[in-house]
Amino acid sequence: MSLADSDRELVVEELGREPTPAEAALFENLWSEHCAYRSSRPLLSAFESEGENVVIGPGDDAAVVSLPGDDGTYVTMGIESHNHPSYVDPFDGAATGVGGIVRDTLSMGAYPIALADSLYFGEFDREHSKYLFEGVVEGISHYGNCIGVPTVAGSVDFHPDYEGNPLVNVACVGLTSEERLVTAEAQEPGNKLVLVGNATGRDGLGGASFASEDLSEDAETEDRPAVQVGDPYAEKLLIEANERLIEEGLIESARDLGAAGLGGASSELVAKGGLGAEIELERVHQREPNMNALEILLAESQERMCYEVAPENVERVREIAERFDLGCSVIGEVTAGNYVATFGDETVVDVDAEFLGEGAPMNNLESVEPEQPETDLPEVNLEEAFETVVSSPNTSSKRWVYRQYDHEVGVRTSVGPGDDAAIIAVREAEQGLAISSGAAPNWTDTAPYEGARAVALENATNVAAKGATPLAAVDCLNGGNPEKPEVYGAFEGIVDGLADMCATLETPVVGGNVSLYNDSTAGPIPPTPTLALVGAKDGYDAPPLSLAPEADAELLLVGDYGLESGAFDLGGSEYLARFDGSDAFPELPAEPAALVETIAEVADDDATHATHDVSHGGLAVSLAEMVTEEAGLEATLPVSHGEVAGALFHEQPGRVLIQTAEPAAVREAFDGVAPVVSLGTATDDGSLVLEADVGTELLETDAGTIDELRSTIGDELA
Repeated sequence: MSLADSDRELVVEELGREPTPAEAALFENLWSEHCAYRSSRPLLSAFESEGENVVIGPGDDAAVVSLPGDDGTYVTMGIESHNHPSYVDPFDGAATGVGGIVRDTLSMGAYPIALADSLYFGEFDREHSKYLFEGVVEGISHYGNCIGVPTVAGSVDFHPDYEGNPLVNVACVGLTSEERLVTAEAQEPGNKLVLVGNATGRDGLGGASFASEDLSEDAETEDRPAVQVGDPYAEKLLIEANERLIEEGLIESARDLGAAGLGGASSELVAKGGLGAEIELERVHQREPNMNALEILLAESQERMCYEVAPENVERVREIAERFDLGCSVIGEVTAGNYVATFGDETVVDVDAEFLGEGAPMNNLESVEPEQPETDLPEVNLEEAFETVVSSPNTSSKRWVYRQYDHEVGVRTSVGPGDDAAIIAVREAEQGLAISSGAAPNWTDTAPYEGARAVALENATNVAAKGATPLAAVDCLNGGNPEKPEVYGAFEGIVDGLADMCATLETPVVGGNVSLYNDSTAGPIPPTPTLALVGAKDGYDAPPLSLAPEADAELLLVGDYGLESGAFDLGGSEYLARFDGSDAFPELPAEPAALVETIAEVADDDATHATHDVSHGGLAVSLAEMVTEEAGLEATLPVSHGEVAGALFHEQPGRVLIQTAEPAAVREAFDGVAPVVSLGTATDDGSLVLEADVGTELLETDAGTIDELRSTIGDELA
């Protein structure tokens, strides 16, 4: 760890002296890209974060929104990345990512009810990618299962440019209320600062600065000390202890110990309240001998919370911590002065807390707008194309992943992983909370701005297909080295694209995370804007994804403008990725907000038998996913034989398949909003037959063959 010369000059000017070693390390971590957002903060004002249901927006450990029509129930939302740690140590890196975002939820006085993981790796056929993939999934499943929080949604993508730098993005949703709500803003001088949880060790030292630099060739060995080690059983005890502390009203403010450890959490807590602190570092309960001040201050040991507690409540907090077998240290108190940390008789830190947290200068970086792709379309046999795209690791079944997660724990999961969106029962409000999370590297690699707009629309369509109306979103903006103009230009594109579409959908982006310097000797990652979006609906039921075998029900395709015009743009599609082609990215619907709203209304109609979003892999993959042994499909595409590849494999977002007993009513609902095309009816033999409307049979297969094609990941890793 070392403070940059230009930053040191600012610190010396502010302090009127050279910083102590502990101060220099603290500034280096808290002024890092990971904590201070020095390259991205100037761009983040593009996001609309206010709305009638927004209670707390960006800036706290997690955002808080109220459910529509319910004054008493609040939902918390947070998302974070653990990218570099998961490359160095995939199991612990991913596991501690889960632990960190869960503690962010606890900080708001909320109880965690659901997790979503969005994961990105190099090409699946690379052994190193498989090693990272297996380790990350094992880490998430171990930690989430042990703490009893279900992982219900997410995504997995493979792309060659993640080979040297995978991404692990984890979101958490929690429940709280106005009476229980706590923030990370210190309230009053004289209140005590109490550290509750695991003892402090030397793991994770310099984690914030490690996350703010490119991965080196030797990162897996050299940077291992910067990766934290998790203990999910201690986290489970911390969850339950936190619940008791909140229920008894013992907490004035809270912050979990994540980036920059105790120094980061405690200084940010008091700075947010315009206050200071006096901390005695030797009081911190430790698990390793002879720790020095800097180690105690900056270690990122897991499963720890910093609470502001009124003096008269300290003893009760200690009793509850002891009941749950957790360590408890009164480490200092809130003051009206500077942020001061002592170690024995020595003052190791004495700085203004606000300058420490907000004084980092912003970067002024060059950007270059990405070039648009040229059109270079492959000629591929249709049967080969279908088999290749349906069996691609990006579009095939992710059952191997989510079957390792206990997505039923907590008995709130109404719709689990494997569908367009998960639904969690919020019985306190008699509402269902739909959750969708993910990005689309092929889309944003092809066209950062339009691809990011499409990512937002895709997640909104996912929740709408299950009958929910978008409520709010959080984002995890992942990019490469921002000092490279072409990388920063692409990053600007995904920020603006995501912000524009969320604003169009009137879905506030209430919080998030930025992860830059995802660059390695293999090069930068694709710009990756993960969006975790929640929607609300009355009740907990939703139409299934699979077809029902009712012969009188019609399967309609909604929103496909290419079928109207006969022109298809294939840019960003899995089809072109598999066959080395390129093309322009497809245009998005002109009225996406009305489209999403209408999809949600129709999905909730009693005449609707099944719904499924059309996205990655195009119509071919979505139709294959709807077919079962009990219900097949005879479908006719309204295209000539020569346009079939475009019709089946283009990935224009905002499309949905609806199986309905009242097709005329669906057409009326979408009149003036989006085109509606009838594809055919279900059969009872489990077959999938595709024809062109010129009378040509294009493809015939069956559910058994499709299942074999879609089992790529599970078969390879079995």
